[in-house]
Amino acid sequence: MNSTNDASSKSSSFPTPANGRGRHAVVTGAGGFIGGHLVKALFERGYESVRAVDKKPFAQWYQFDERAENLVLDLEGKEACERSVEGVTDVFNLAADMGGMGFIENNKALCMLSVLINTHLLMAAKDAGVQRFFYSSSACVYNADKQTDAAVTALVESDAYPAMAEDGYGWEKLFSERMCRHFREDFGMKTTVARFHNVYGPHGTWDGGREKAPAAMCRKVLEAQMSGDLSINIWGDGEQTRSFMYIDDCIEGILRIHDGHFVDPINLGSSELVSINQLVDVVEDIASVKLERDYDLSAPKGVRGRNSDNTLILEEFGWEPRTSLRDGMARTFAWIRGEMLQRNIDRVQPALPFPSATTEASSESENASVASVDAYLASEPKAGDFPGSDPRWKGLRDSA
Repeated sequence: MNSTNDASSKSSSFPTPANGRGRHAVVTGAGGFIGGHLVKALFERGYESVRAVDKKPFAQWYQFDERAENLVLDLEGKEACERSVEGVTDVFNLAADMGGMGFIENNKALCMLSVLINTHLLMAAKDAGVQRFFYSSSACVYNADKQTDAAVTALVESDAYPAMAEDGYGWEKLFSERMCRHFREDFGMKTTVARFHNVYGPHGTWDGGREKAPAAMCRKVLEAQMSGDLSINIWGDGEQTRSFMYIDDCIEGILRIHDGHFVDPINLGSSELVSINQLVDVVEDIASVKLERDYDLSAPKGVRGRNSDNTLILEEFGWEPRTSLRDGMARTFAWIRGEMLQRNIDRVQPALPFPSATTEASSESENASVASVDAYLASEPKAGDFPGSDPRWKGLRDSA
């Protein structure tokens, strides 16, 4: 199979819209981390209307925007896809059954079933006359043989072939990329594809088994502080490497790619390569704590090294993700700290004081969260409080 990045298909004659005026979008997976941020961004961009679709009940959505038409639909079914694209000009398909490495290594069949979502959405979008279709792919499509060294050479788009994707999740993404290409070639619908590299930030999953490394490390460091047990469990030896992209950069990249002329799959990720040990260093520095590290060599680890080569996105768009890991993690840590302290916990006295976020939060809601937590920490503890005394913390500690 040939690479999707041959010269004949790099760009298209589709016009580039100046803004969202006159455009009507549907965001699938809108109840998830990236989708919730994207719905807000589309309104800010001036879209006339946004339909937000997810199969989770509203109470489980990470963000809920009342300006949108919010629907609970299971998009594995074709009729649900047809309902979701009625009257829209733009489709942003972020819907998938996925999570961090622990989830995708143990749920390969569930990950593969997401192929039904993209297939049925493409069919429905074609029949409805949709103008532009964005598909969120993943760096998990890349050939595993090119990711065996922690000092990995950054992955270029052509490295997806010869194909040897991440089993389950990666193969579903690679197949769906091909579906997008052929719907564009055969039916004339503009499709664009971004290969996400480890997106993180506020309003994302931070516990329960689907969280990714940045959120997991924030949670584990916070649990260590709150419990007084100053140790942290790390999957693998900690020397596996990744790059991590902050959510604001991800949203900016999605909008640039969706509205641009480039139509082949393209990397959307930070090129700042770090080891998991270095990621823990960053979180410890933000939290002003040093933890004893316990390495679980039997835990899921994924490929040894993965990084994004951003040559192509710089050539085509004159842009790449720019938020440093330190700045993005400071904002994420502040948000997760607030969530942990407010999740059905009336009062927990931390083992160590938490510093104020060293980087200004990127939104009013994040600033409010930090302020409320700092106000709590400044208050006097009730008599008898001690680190980890509340039994409701036990479940959080056990899930670390």
